Amino acid sequence: MAWRVLRREPGQPWTGVNHKRVRRLWREEGLRRPVRTRKRRRVTAEQAERLRAERPNQVWAIDFQFDETADGRRLKLANIVDEHTREALAMRVGRTCTADDLVEVLAGLVAVRGAPEQLRMDNGPELIAWALRDWCRLVDARTSYIEPGSPWENPYVESFNGRVRDELLAIEEFPSLTVAQVVVEAWRIEYNTYRPHSALSGLTPGPRQSTGVSGS
Repeated sequence: MAWRVLRREPGQPWTGVNHKRVRRLWREEGLRRPVRTRKRRRVTAEQAERLRAERPNQVWAIDFQFDETADGRRLKLANIVDEHTREALAMRVGRTCTADDLVEVLAGLVAVRGAPEQLRMDNGPELIAWALRDWCRLVDARTSYIEPGSPWENPYVESFNGRVRDELLAIEEFPSLTVAQVVVEAWRIEYNTYRPHSALSGLTPGPRQSTGVSGS
């Protein structure tokens, strides 16, 4: 980059300098090219407090992931995580997932665990639909929507999604939707009951097998 800048000024003594010499002089002077980084968004005290679940069932985080079966058809995963226990409460696998589908999964979880105090999610069309909002009012669960384009405001489920991608979706090839549902649910149970979690001092997220829901 510095060499290109020097060559913009024809007729100057440095115009014909070889780019390797410029690079050597740059290093000798201890200069470095600035590292590209994303702008850091400051989190207010209120936001920081909102991100901290202090007990089970206080905050459930929801997010979607996508993959495909061997024939190239889309798979849509709806992942639900308890932010306090880090437990994967459900991983619904289907070709689509509407707001009604998501309500069905949540209702199944609530029947076993009770309702969460708050749901954290992004502003996707399924998540802002009235079907989900009405259900939340019925079970007295608040909704917390993160800012558009700000996945770091939903950190626990984003971290979980990374594990799902690296340890499951990037490895397994699913010949069909049914196989995908079976394999994903087996992975979820292993994640909850066998895998130690560093944030939980080496304990597993779930002390016993949790109840998940799969759908088509």
